[in-house]
Formats: sequence, C-alpha cells, structure tokens
Amino acid sequence: MASTREWFESVAEAQRRARKRLPRSVYLALVAGSERGLTLADNVDAFDEIGFRPHVADLPRERAQATTVLGQDISFPVVISPTGVQAVHPEGEVAVARAAAAAGTAMGLSSFASKPVEEVVAANPATFFQTYWVGSRDRILARTERARAAGAKALIVTLDWTFATRRDWGSPPIPERLDLKALLRFAPEGLLRPRYLLDWARSGALPDLTTPNLATAGERAPTFFGAYGEWMQTPLPTWEDIAWLREQWGGPFAVKGIMHPDDARRAVDAGATAISVSNHGGNNLDGTPASIRALPAVVAAVGDQVEVLLDGGVRRGSDVVKALALGARAVLIGRAYLWGMAANGEAGVANVLQILRSGIDESLLGLGRASIHDLVPEDLIVPEGFTRALG
Repeated sequence: MASTREWFESVAEAQRRARKRLPRSVYLALVAGSERGLTLADNVDAFDEIGFRPHVADLPRERAQATTVLGQDISFPVVISPTGVQAVHPEGEVAVARAAAAAGTAMGLSSFASKPVEEVVAANPATFFQTYWVGSRDRILARTERARAAGAKALIVTLDWTFATRRDWGSPPIPERLDLKALLRFAPEGLLRPRYLLDWARSGALPDLTTPNLATAGERAPTFFGAYGEWMQTPLPTWEDIAWLREQWGGPFAVKGIMHPDDARRAVDAGATAISVSNHGGNNLDGTPASIRALPAVVAAVGDQVEVLLDGGVRRGSDVVKALALGARAVLIGRAYLWGMAANGEAGVANVLQILRSGIDESLLGLGRASIHDLVPEDLIVPEGFTRALG
C-alpha cells in the first residue's frame, strides 16, 4: 500500500519522517556512529553486496517465519534490540514493548532504558533484560535479580561498548539533566519541531535522562552520565566474570558484541546460550567490519552449539533473509524501530515490524523457500572477499 499520513512503506521513509519530527540533537543521537562512521556505514552497505538466487514456478503457497530465541517462541525472526535512554517519544520502551508483543516477538530492554523493567515486562512478557558490566558484582547481581523478579525471560550481557564520543562530523550534545539551563539551550531546536513538543506536553513530562533500571533498592535512579561514570570506574570484565554471571542468572543467557570467532568460543565456554554478532551499531571501534561480514565465520565456529543472532544494519526484510541464510537464528533491530517510534509512536514501531515481516515473506517466495528454516547459503550470491573471518 502507498504511504499515507499514518503509514509508511519503508524503513527509509520512517527515517525521513523521524528527521522531520525530532529536534536536531535527538535525531543526530540516533544516527551517530563513532569517529568517521566507517563501521556504521558498512553495516548497511554490506547487505547490498549480497545477491539472491531466485526461483520461479512451483513456489510455496505458504511461508513460515516462526522460530525460537532464548527460549521464547516468536512469530517471525526479528527481535527488538536494547537501546538506551529513548527521548524520541514519551512512552519510550513501553510503546515499543506493546508493538513487539502485538507482532508476536520479543523485547530487548536496555539497563540504560528510560522506563522501568517492571512496566516493560507488563507490556510484553517476552522481555530480555540487557546489562553492561557496571559496578560491583553485588550491584550487578541486584539489578539482574530485580529483572528476574519482574519476569524478564533472559539476560543479555553487552561487552562491546567503549562509549567513544568522537564524531568527525560533530557529536550531538547530551545534557546531564533537563534543568532550566538545558531547556533554554535546546529551546530553539524544540520550537522548530512543535509536534515533538506537543507529544511531550500532552504526556505531562519532560524527556527522561535517568536510568531507572540501574538503581538498586532504595536508590535514586542515576542520570545517564551518572551511570556512565560508574561504568568508567568499573574494572573491565573477564570471561570468568561472565561465567559467574551466567551461573548466577541460571536461565537463557546471551553475550552481545561478538565479532571474533575466538570470542564466540569463549562465550560458549562461559555457558552462553546465545551470542549476538554485533559491533554496537557502529558505536564502538570504528573500522570494525559490518556484522554481516563477520557472521559466517562465527557461525562456522559455534553455530552448532549456541543460537547465533545478528545485530547491525538491518533495514529490510530481505536483509533479515540474508542473515538467516548465512546462519543466524534471528536478527535484532535498533535504529529502525526508533525511527518508526519517532515517526508515529507505537503505531510507527508496529509499522516497521510489519514492513520487515512482509519483506521476509516476499523474499522467501522469490527464493522458493517454504520456511525461514529452509534457507541456506546457496540461496545467496556472496562476492569473493565479502566475509571477514577476523581470526
């Protein structure tokens, strides 16, 4: 169907609408990548290098997309990736969780999220709680136990975040808190985006820059930079630390940020039930290859031992199919759903998920595959030199 005021046909259209609706600094925060943005760009561009080997006639009348990720049955192989402090819409992660639940898929919730885990799990019981290695073991355990008590179904530990703020093209400023000084500073941007201001005015709140899921019992929720300060002072984790947390959690456990086959093997040894091939959306070590380039080597190393997920650069249903044909169980999306939410709130997130679901179905039909589980590398045309083994 053609785009209308309430519907967009592509993730690219969602991005264009998000750019028109959001204040400049908020939008730039969504599209930022570290340093020159080489990895950020490659995450998207690499998918375009892969072609398909289509079939015609005797094509399947029905195509199945259901699968299982971290113990949860999902209706199609797209999961919400955890993203921090969502200032794009007043309902934030709760709106995303509702849209994901309606689509029959799981919600990844960041420990740096703007909404409490209890509210998000209530909106979508299939919620995976994500954490960084921030603070002492006792504090990390207290946060994960809170997530367990709330009903989170799995734990995701992200290991690939160095929080590089350097941007050759200029990094958007993020205030410590939205006090009077910050409001005056950003007022000109807001006045140029009246619909954004109206959404927040109707909610009766200001964009929340605190991180409620990092607070332990009796504590006040730290600001984003307060949480970042604690992270900066925390000794970097070892694989022994990760194995300890896996044992403490006891349930489905994913390690996010894997690009090197050696790290994939270490994650398996630590007891991970899933790994996410991810370069943090181009926000970690710039010059790292696209996630999809690293995927085949990781699958070859551990694909028969754990669920392998892919995170980074997915903008179309055909991208999802390419990742699955190369061995991924499912993909996680970040910027795509944030653009959808900026464009049209919860309905915009649902719009993005429907676009991806439809694109997967169309790609399966063109390839002559009755199920996502039938996809194989031979369905693709992968140019020589495309993959990056890294080890």
